[in-house]
Amino acid sequence: MRRPGAGGGRGRMEPVMDEEAYAGLSAVALAAAVTRRETAAAEVAAAALGRIARLEPSLRAFREVWADEARARAAEVDRRVAAGERLPLAGVPIGVKGTAGLRAGPARRLLAAGCVAVGATSVPGPGTRWQTWGLGAGGRTANPWRPDRSPGGSSAGSAAAVAAGMVPVATGTDGAGSVRIPAAWCGVLGLKTTNGRLPTADRSGLAAPGVLVRHAADLAAWLECVLGVRAGNAGGGAGGTGGPVTAVWSPDLGYAESEAEVVRVVREAVDRLAAAGVVRLVPPAGEAGAVLLDPGPAWLALRGPGGERTRADMRADMRADTRADRARAERTRAENDGRLDALLAGARLLLTPATPNRPHGHDGPGERYSTALTWAFNLSGHPAVSVPAGLTGDGCPAGLQIVAARGAEPLLAGVVRAAEDAGLVVREPGEG
Repeated sequence: MRRPGAGGGRGRMEPVMDEEAYAGLSAVALAAAVTRRETAAAEVAAAALGRIARLEPSLRAFREVWADEARARAAEVDRRVAAGERLPLAGVPIGVKGTAGLRAGPARRLLAAGCVAVGATSVPGPGTRWQTWGLGAGGRTANPWRPDRSPGGSSAGSAAAVAAGMVPVATGTDGAGSVRIPAAWCGVLGLKTTNGRLPTADRSGLAAPGVLVRHAADLAAWLECVLGVRAGNAGGGAGGTGGPVTAVWSPDLGYAESEAEVVRVVREAVDRLAAAGVVRLVPPAGEAGAVLLDPGPAWLALRGPGGERTRADMRADMRADTRADRARAERTRAENDGRLDALLAGARLLLTPATPNRPHGHDGPGERYSTALTWAFNLSGHPAVSVPAGLTGDGCPAGLQIVAARGAEPLLAGVVRAAEDAGLVVREPGEG
C-alpha cells in the first residue's frame, strides 16, 4: 500500500493515490502532501471519488456527488499550489451537509482554505417526525458500523461519510444534537460551536454550525480555518503542557433515562482519560450539582412553528397557548443557565454520554428521545463535542459528550487531542 510521497523526496509526485491509504490519512496529512507536491489534489480527489463510488451503493451517504466539479476544483488547487500559493487545507475532499450546504459560511471558509467539495451529504427526507436518519440518493443512509442501524442525524450522511473514509471532513449543523448524535453513533468526532458564534439560517437561535472529522488534528485545523482560533493544550499526562482539566461527570443530567450499557462504556472512557491525566474529576459546584431541568418542553416551545417540524406539529402549536409555553421555556432556560454557570465555575468541563441510547433501527427511535442529553446545550448555547468512547456489546459506537464554557472551543479541541493521545478515538470503518 503506497501513501503520498512513499519512497521519494521533496517534490516527488506519486502517479496514483491508493484508495485505502487515502481513507486512513487525516485532512492535515493530505494537505501537507499536496502542499509539498508529493501528490496532487487531482489524485486525492480521484481517490475520494473512487471510494465514494464503491461504498455509496451500500451506505447511501450522499444526496448528490459532484464529480466533475470536484475534479475541476482539484485542478485549480494544483495550479495555485504550483504557483506558490499557501492553502492550509490544499486538496482536502469535504462533504457538505445537504444540497444547500455550499452556501453556508463554514463551507465557504473551507473552500477558501483549499478544500474540494465532492458532494452533498444526506439529511432526513420529508414526511418524518424524527431526524435521526438520512435519505441518500439510493435510499436510507446506513451506519458504517451496523448497517441495520441509523447513523443518527440530521447530519447523517456527513457522519457516515467521515466514518467510512469517504471524506476526512464534513460540515454539519446542530439544532438539538444533529452533529453530536451522528458523531456518537458513527464513532467519529463531532463539534457543535457556541450558538451565535457563526451565522445560521435558523431563526430560533437554537442551531449552530459544526463539523465531523476522524482526527484531532483536523478538528484543530477546522478551528483555525473557520473560527480563526488555535486549539489549546490540555492534559499533563497525554502530551499536553498543562495539568489535568477539572471535569464533572453526569450519566443523565438528572432527568434522562440513559441505558446502563451506554453509561458503562462512556464512564470507562472517562476513567481512561482520568488515568491518562487528561481530566481530573471533581464534585459539581452549586446547590443543583450536575442536575438540570428537562430541556425538552422548553426546546419544543422555543423552536416554534416552521423549521423542520411537521404540519401536524404546527397545527398543534396554533391550538396551544404558545405565549405561556414560551414563558415557561424561558424560565427553564434561565434556571438551567444559572445551574450550568455555577457548575462550570467550579470545573472547566461537563462530561456526559452523547446519547442516552445506542443507535436505533431504521424503523425509528420509538418513544426514547435520542436528543435528551444534547439539546440542553442548544438552549444554553454552550459548545460541545462528541468523542468516540468505545463500543457496546452489540458493536454500536457510543460517544462521550464534553461541554465547556461559551467560546471555549479551543479548550475542547485541546482535550480532544489529549484524548486521542490517550487512545480514545476509534476509527476502524474508515481505515479500509
